[in-house]
Amino acid sequence: MIKQLTSKKNLNEAYLQVYRNKGAGGIDDVQISELKPILQATGQQLNEQIERGRYQVSPIKGVEIPKSNGKSRLLGIPTVVDRFYQQALHQVLQPLFESDFRTHSYGFRPNRNAHQALQASLENINSGYQDIVDIDLKSFFDEVEHYILLELIYKKVKCKATMKLLRSFLRAPIQIKGKLQKRKKGVPQGSPLSPLLSNILLNELDKELEKRGHRYVRYADDFSIYVKSKKSAK
Repeated sequence: MIKQLTSKKNLNEAYLQVYRNKGAGGIDDVQISELKPILQATGQQLNEQIERGRYQVSPIKGVEIPKSNGKSRLLGIPTVVDRFYQQALHQVLQPLFESDFRTHSYGFRPNRNAHQALQASLENINSGYQDIVDIDLKSFFDEVEHYILLELIYKKVKCKATMKLLRSFLRAPIQIKGKLQKRKKGVPQGSPLSPLLSNILLNELDKELEKRGHRYVRYADDFSIYVKSKKSAK
């Protein structure tokens, strides 16, 4: 799989996606506009490091942004080079897991969006499932256990070099207010990988809800369960 990740086609697509998404620079303050010359000069060397498991991931830049409820959300901004390789990794991982993702998961997936989630919600309500349990997982992205996530991914990805790269991205320390902090859990929002990784983990929740026969709609870490009585909801 690592050769697929470093293929010219995959890397070209990754570059275009990262360039389109723009975004701020990481701890090295290198901007998206500087990425192309960096890759032209060092891309082959970086690809060889990735294939041999020697690629050095940089710390991520922690930035707190305000939320509508008065609290703040921690974003983790990788360097543009790390962001480029995370996007390349995302592109080879997503097809492996997309086929297993459930019908009523709508967040951060190809050809799915919030409008479809709203439509599914209305269909449940119009079918008589009008008592709704609305659930928001507190600090979900900050609390993801790495070992659980890596076990789920290893079931489909047996490539040691790919798993090592993924582990390096997950464990990259975060710089908050000038101080580096180790990370043993969490997938900070702000990287190309975090939406996919969250869906891989929360797909286990979807399967459990279906096993119990529940109607539900999920968009990333926000989801609702639809039932026919207040007693069932409680």
